[in-house]
Amino acid sequence: MIQDRVRNDEIWIKDFAWYNLSMLIEKTSGWADYSLLDSGDGYRLEKFGQFILARPDPQIIWSKKSLGEWKADAIFRRTSADRGFWEKKNPRLPEKWLMSYKNLFFWVKLSPFKHTGVFPEQSVQWDWITAQVFQAKRPLNILNLFGYTGIASLAAAKAGARVTHLDASRPAIAWARENQEASKLTDKPIRWIVDDALKFTGREIKRKVKYDGIIMDPPIYGHGPAGEKWDFNRDFPSLLANCRQILSDRPLFILVNAYAISSSALMLENVLADCTKGLGGRVESGELALQEKDGGRLLSTGIFGRWVR
Repeated sequence: MIQDRVRNDEIWIKDFAWYNLSMLIEKTSGWADYSLLDSGDGYRLEKFGQFILARPDPQIIWSKKSLGEWKADAIFRRTSADRGFWEKKNPRLPEKWLMSYKNLFFWVKLSPFKHTGVFPEQSVQWDWITAQVFQAKRPLNILNLFGYTGIASLAAAKAGARVTHLDASRPAIAWARENQEASKLTDKPIRWIVDDALKFTGREIKRKVKYDGIIMDPPIYGHGPAGEKWDFNRDFPSLLANCRQILSDRPLFILVNAYAISSSALMLENVLADCTKGLGGRVESGELALQEKDGGRLLSTGIFGRWVR
């Protein structure tokens, strides 16, 4: 039986054929410092704090809503498949500026990969993580793999969890620490680690370290700090197998976000169902989306899968 249901901030498609699955489209809400102003002709126009940025997005093959040229403080010009440069239109645009989401604060910077250090669509996951930690009403040990600039880690720590944050990039860890200071969470128990995710989780198995919740945002391709090569399709199943072995006796959740991969959310749903067999709970998956400021079109930005007990 398939049932469709629309809510204020998400669309559910539920299928209870042989285990409890949910397909969702989660769209951002609750932002004061961010908005998707327009999209079209291969670009998105976004407001980050007080500044407006235009960034390329190859899936945007529709037309802009606004007429005339966009007025952006900076435009990202691509020079290769994964690199480019920011053409600054506003001479007063700083090297970095502070943004906030609810009670979290973080720095925005313009990187040569078109990223800014924050993925606004992830706010729905920060809220979800916060809710899981609050509702548990017990001490929790959370692992965040491929943690980037650390906003998910800050959300978990702010809610009361102990967090181990891992990324292969030292600059990303330094950025995450800056965000911790900006959020005034330096007293929270966050362990910052530069390491390869597969190697680290393998060592945690040997050390018999356990986690109540695991968050991860694995790229399609990547490199560890010692040059280790990461390939999503080859290595992701092994990483999940490691994660299963370091789950506690009372595990709470596994959350996986994925960008720029050719697979659908159903892939995450299936592998998470395999990983969590025998643990009970439910698996849900779907897409993350940004909604244009006027409440119109949705822009899909990535896929996710969640197991929750």
